[in-house]
Amino acid sequence: MNLKLRLTILSFLQFFVWGAWLITMANFWFGTKHWDGAQFGAVFGTMGIASIFMPTITGIIADRWVNAERIFSALHILYGIVLFFLPHSADPNSFFSVMLIAMCFYMPTIALANSISYTILKNSSLDVVKDFPPIRVWGTIGFIVAMWITNLTGNKATEGQFYIAGGVAIFLGIYALTLPKCPPQKLIDKNAPLSEQLGLNAFKLFKDYKTALFFLFSMLLGAALQLTNAYGDVFLSEFEHFPKYADSFVVQRSTIIMSISQVSETLFILAIPFFLKKFGIKMVMLMSMLAWVLRFGFFAYGIPEGFGLGLIILSCIVYGMAFDFFNISGSLFVETTTDKKIRSSAQGLFMMMTNGFGAVFGSYAAGWAIDKFFTHKFTTASSLSSYLETTPDNPTFLGILKKSFNAVVNPDGTLSSIVMVKDWHNIWLSFAAYALILAVLFAVLFKHKHNPEELADVKH
Repeated sequence: MNLKLRLTILSFLQFFVWGAWLITMANFWFGTKHWDGAQFGAVFGTMGIASIFMPTITGIIADRWVNAERIFSALHILYGIVLFFLPHSADPNSFFSVMLIAMCFYMPTIALANSISYTILKNSSLDVVKDFPPIRVWGTIGFIVAMWITNLTGNKATEGQFYIAGGVAIFLGIYALTLPKCPPQKLIDKNAPLSEQLGLNAFKLFKDYKTALFFLFSMLLGAALQLTNAYGDVFLSEFEHFPKYADSFVVQRSTIIMSISQVSETLFILAIPFFLKKFGIKMVMLMSMLAWVLRFGFFAYGIPEGFGLGLIILSCIVYGMAFDFFNISGSLFVETTTDKKIRSSAQGLFMMMTNGFGAVFGSYAAGWAIDKFFTHKFTTASSLSSYLETTPDNPTFLGILKKSFNAVVNPDGTLSSIVMVKDWHNIWLSFAAYALILAVLFAVLFKHKHNPEELADVKH
């Protein structure tokens, strides 16, 4: 089999086993298990917790002792096995614990997949800059295909999403063993100080005001990504609570609608070199922050029909700019402003701040805020039906009440149990305000002049 095709399959499956549940897990949590938002925020934070330390540990092992493809294989097989146990968790706390184990196995494989591809391409005398991007794009396609399969097979709110991901992850682990060997590079002197071996030298970058500010904003913006991953699909799905939208395409195929975001991501990657060369790193990062404002703002006013449906689709389109522009321009800022001796560690620090600390902060803060400020509690049929824009005797409303909330209307008009409904309009507006504040502060505080020569090597 062609070498690049084998690496394309690796990239496709790497993100397939994440996309099968990442966007739809909220439907299983809220719609099937009926657990609360604060605990869900903690579960989504497991990705951030794992990202803080696991990539570093596995990177050291791959650099010094064990072939990268073997570590990759073992981690994916273990990840797949844990996913089979995940949906059988009896309560949120046990679900959190099992998910944390799963993320400790999965998160380091993202960097390992890149490392394996780089090594194999270089050993085969291929051009990494030219040949890797087309391979990596298939990772995003794998993510999209997984979302579609989960939705079209009726598993977006069931344990099936975890079984799909788990089975494919085990297959990927076995497949990885067929790839060319990627032995340890052993570039780090075994007698080097422990701080150097662990990549801790990069932390001295915090002594520089501009760099420290950049990492702070990286963390705060990293929180925004978790908000949209955690709550985007369940936001669309919960339009099913409104009788007039219950059977809409947006509700039935919410995951397919959300996949437009990933399609947009692949397209905006192609536009980045032009924007970087014309406007510079700071302006591109600022564009990303403003795109996050639009992402959340469009969601706030989106509904499953007419102009509101257009806003939902626009939100998914601007996601590509919001996600790509900051991640890639931020990576280039690190590349062009740090000493080459600590550049790899500095890139790891950038990922730690966004996918690690930022993810944890965003997940916990959002879960807490949604539960405390943006969840309405209803005790009477009249108040709930009014909020859902219908009447208490509407047959569809009564069916939704029983199916989605496991409640019925008592003879006196009260509900048999308290019904809690999330106020998505104000949730998204608050997230948009958060992103806008970040954008204004970044524009004022972060000083970085555009130097086209810095980006001379950025290729179209």
